[in-house]
Amino acid sequence: MTKPDSSALELSRPLAVTQLGAAGTEQEVLATAEECAAIAARLNIPAVGALSCRFHLGPLRGGTVVAQGRLSARVTRDCVVTMEPFEADLREDFRIRFVPAERLADDDDLLDLEADDEVPYHGVHLDLGEAAVEQLALALDPYPRMPGAELPAPPAEDDGAPASPFAALARRARQA
Repeated sequence: MTKPDSSALELSRPLAVTQLGAAGTEQEVLATAEECAAIAARLNIPAVGALSCRFHLGPLRGGTVVAQGRLSARVTRDCVVTMEPFEADLREDFRIRFVPAERLADDDDLLDLEADDEVPYHGVHLDLGEAAVEQLALALDPYPRMPGAELPAPPAEDDGAPASPFAALARRARQA
């Protein structure tokens, strides 16, 4: 696993693990307008109007850090029904664990879907900005629908029953 280049990240907020202290710490990440534009390009969405993320970080053994967070974002999405852009507010609570990259398990057989997501970090710095962007990506609806947008009703056949995908084949068979 290679160390990510923080200068290539859209939102980088490194925090030294040594700054946590025994009781942990609270941190907030706020994206600038330029960072929001870069995040929107990365996530392939029309716009990110605002992004903030609050973290409560607590140290565990072996360099692992548990983070409980609250993501708030305003994004512009394209509706899958109308193809029109619309704005959506996202609020998401999450819990992740920052784990030293050398201690992260590579064995996919040990995957526990109920466990906290593990985010690797290199050296002594966590990147809270990158963690916020990853949580935003996870919070996005893969099929965004504008409020009130509904799929059009399928056309009805002559007998009043809804048309099936095979209706044209059935008509053709009747004509033959």
